[in-house]
Amino acid sequence: MTAGGVVLRVRLVSGDSMDVTYEHPDAASDTDVIDHVLATLANDSGVLRCRHGDRLLVLYARGVSALEVAPRGAVL
Repeated sequence: MTAGGVVLRVRLVSGDSMDVTYEHPDAASDTDVIDHVLATLANDSGVLRCRHGDRLLVLYARGVSALEVAPRGAVL
């Protein structure tokens, strides 16, 4: 992805996993986006608006058990 957006592989507390895209248009680099994602999900009340394919998805921090970010991103 370009600066401002990343693809994340999210493992949920249920054991399921999914690949989502998250965009933060104000970010200057992918590192800034990842830092924002981690800071948001570090809070119990953290919420991210993501996309799974062409669907909008709201990701709640309390449902996430792990996050994976690869240089090329996960495959959607």
